[in-house]
Amino acid sequence: MSSTRLFSTAALMVAALLTGCAAPRAYDYTALKQAKPRSILVLPPVNESLDVKATHSLLSHSSKPLAEAGYYVLPVALVDETFRQNGLTQADDMHAVDLKKLNDIFGADAVLYMKVKRYGATYYVVGSATVVEAHARLVDTRTGTLLWDGTASASSEEGKNNNSAGLVGLLITALVQQVLSSVTDQSHAVAGIASHRLLSVRAGDGLLPGPRHPAYADGRP
Repeated sequence: MSSTRLFSTAALMVAALLTGCAAPRAYDYTALKQAKPRSILVLPPVNESLDVKATHSLLSHSSKPLAEAGYYVLPVALVDETFRQNGLTQADDMHAVDLKKLNDIFGADAVLYMKVKRYGATYYVVGSATVVEAHARLVDTRTGTLLWDGTASASSEEGKNNNSAGLVGLLITALVQQVLSSVTDQSHAVAGIASHRLLSVRAGDGLLPGPRHPAYADGRP
């Protein structure tokens, strides 16, 4: 093989490697920028975890990050009660309501559908971690267009490093974690972190600033 051909082959291999390692594309905000929603209806999340508290725990944390992002959020307690007064008590049934009906009743520009993927303690050999993972979709109530979607998670073990503690240290830590889990609701606190990560304005793939956010004119996090 000639040196020129060898060089060309090597160049192609390097290019392919660089392409494979390229950063993922930025989120496409075209639909969200065109719709410019001002108000959001948050439905109780569908719970896919084993903990019955997951739905209302995540729901209770959802309004603050959305409001801080610059959107008007319909009071979640009032929305939940409105559904109940009309015979809908399960999140799955609320998510199945026609968009036009939601728009007629609540008048919100967009509706937020959430799912709790994981909620509660995850156990391993010498310890446990409280993990919450959630997914969200923001949909235009007028057109049914998907405006934005995202996933976020949080864990009680973030930032901890027990590698140097030794076996005895790990066992003691595991015992302390078990006691804390039995006397406190760590999942609810972790859900707050996950909700903030999911629904806050952030670079990359988070929500864009709403009309009440200082950065709204820029249209970017």
